[in-house]
Amino acid sequence: MSPAKPRLALVTEHDPGNYRVDRQVGFVLRKANQRHVAIFASHITDLTPPQFAALSKLADVGEISQNQLGALVAMDAATIKGVIDRLKARGLVDVARHAADKRRLMLRLTEAGRDAVARLTPLAERITAETLAPLSQREAATLLKLLTRIA
Repeated sequence: MSPAKPRLALVTEHDPGNYRVDRQVGFVLRKANQRHVAIFASHITDLTPPQFAALSKLADVGEISQNQLGALVAMDAATIKGVIDRLKARGLVDVARHAADKRRLMLRLTEAGRDAVARLTPLAERITAETLAPLSQREAATLLKLLTRIA
């Protein structure tokens, strides 16, 4: 028999005697993210979730500045720089200076990057399905809708 999951309670008032960290939204989100990352790593072993997100978004939008890509995939400037440096070292992304503004770094997928996205996207879809497997389709849609509202 598996242990009972803690009941979540909406905290509307400060009640020091009733506070339980495992019932807090941040704690539960972190546990859900840890589960998702473990599922991701079991299916895609050669990229991290942020690296795959950057590649996938580049495939969607085409050439884009590094700062713009960072904003689209919710990464700060330092994080996206590290992600892009690793993807470039693996030959998945080309980096060039913008023609008119030499301070801007422009990114685009290489052929190997496009191949990687094509190969990994079906796995990413399975990862999402496995992450959401404990939920009905309706619950999964509601969860994504609600998370999008607070993100």
